[in-house]
Amino acid sequence: MSKSKRRRGGGGKPVVARVDGGIVELVPDPERPRAWSLLIDGAPQSHIDLDDPEYLSFEYQRRLGHVVDLIAPPGRPLKVVHLGGGAFTLARYVAATRPRSTQQVIEVDAPLVEFVRERLPLDPGARIRVRAGDARAGLARIQDGWADLVIADVFNGARTPAHLTSTEFLAEVRRVLDPAGHYAANLADGPPLAHLRAQISTAATVFPKLALATDPAVLRGRRFGNVVLLASAVSLPIPEFTRRVAGDPHPGRVEHGRGLIDFAGGAAAVTDADAKPSPAPPPDIFR
Repeated sequence: MSKSKRRRGGGGKPVVARVDGGIVELVPDPERPRAWSLLIDGAPQSHIDLDDPEYLSFEYQRRLGHVVDLIAPPGRPLKVVHLGGGAFTLARYVAATRPRSTQQVIEVDAPLVEFVRERLPLDPGARIRVRAGDARAGLARIQDGWADLVIADVFNGARTPAHLTSTEFLAEVRRVLDPAGHYAANLADGPPLAHLRAQISTAATVFPKLALATDPAVLRGRRFGNVVLLASAVSLPIPEFTRRVAGDPHPGRVEHGRGLIDFAGGAAAVTDADAKPSPAPPPDIFR
């Protein structure tokens, strides 16, 4: 059980506790009275405004929000699997923008789940089921074709675990998806972008349609950063996704089709036998 002073929402002082993944901290947002940033060992993980769950502060979360908005007609309920919980930011976003959606959240850090549930409570009317457990093991328990969307945002010590980077993992994701479903992942990499190129090649072995969205400086290998990978067996909403990403407060770039395959540069797909965690970020990136 996490150990910290009990408090819910709102401004005030940071709340600190120890969870399985390290030291978790809730930092109040000075500009929003009931908004918080969630950090683990100093690395930002999530931001949530309890009064406005449709507000997405982090760039990569905003891009994942665009995916949620575009893969189905507005307001239509979705069945969503979230691999990685954080502050349940995207699950709250789906519940707010697509009422009556059914969602499953799988988070390996049980004390973190308890910490977030206690201090940033979920709407009891939202159809969000949270389970503590390994993302891949939890995915194996979901029936074939159940999900409209699987979102992967899993980091352990700021690195994606190796067993969530392979073709075998993505084959399990595709099994869980409806034939017209979508997969969206938050990846992180920096120069020389070897991990990102390998992840594109890996996804291409399982999904025929791919796109990614990120800061142009990340794509050019100038800095470390987040990349949202979108994949499906059906056509992607490229024009509108591109427009929305370009119109964000921090404009991003969408790459897809032949340009994306060329960017991958023939990198080998990753299998369970040779999988590695994603690269660690530079030590000063979160300062």
